[in-house]
Amino acid sequence: GDSVSTMVKGNNVLPNVHFGKWWQRYVKTWFNQPGRAKSRQIARRSKAAAIAPRPTAGLLRPAVHPPTQRYNLKIRAGRGFTLDELKEAGISKKQARTIGIAVDHRRKNKSVESLQSNAARLKLYKSKLVVFPRKSKAKKGDTARSELANVAQNTHKDIIALPKPSLRIKSRAITKAEKDASAYATLRRAFKEAKEVGKKKAEENAAKKSAE
Repeated sequence: GDSVSTMVKGNNVLPNVHFGKWWQRYVKTWFNQPGRAKSRQIARRSKAAAIAPRPTAGLLRPAVHPPTQRYNLKIRAGRGFTLDELKEAGISKKQARTIGIAVDHRRKNKSVESLQSNAARLKLYKSKLVVFPRKSKAKKGDTARSELANVAQNTHKDIIALPKPSLRIKSRAITKAEKDASAYATLRRAFKEAKEVGKKKAEENAAKKSAE
């Protein structure tokens, strides 16, 4: 009689494996890795020689906190120093570019801490700065020729290392001043003062005019 074929148990995928793929086509080799590493090393050395005695990292960058709550604990190199930071360090924005300092006229300092830390960074850079005279005659601000004999080129990634934030805070007792202080009241006061700046200014101007 007729043979009855039964389905396999369970609603499974029918076996249809095919191993005839050309697998060599999809294999990526990496035999050029040592050669490329050598090429990069040669390129780094030739770039350093081309821009010597300037630092290999290029311009000095500020230490900034990245935006958003997720990343603002970190510290990274920013685009350039603000005009207020340069003023605090006693460097003009015109002079800054000529001595290897990056300037960003758009960034604004949101806190006194950032202003002071980057001003201190600029002052440290200024204290270590060696300015080579462009021509035979030295100009004002150039380093003395006697000090230029054995000046090593700066090869650090950030010229001056960025500060590492200490993420661990040692536990201590809360002070009375901290207990009494209200962050909410401080913020509301600051908000109210900022809101009434124009009103106060108008009142002062009116008082001056009436006095005249």
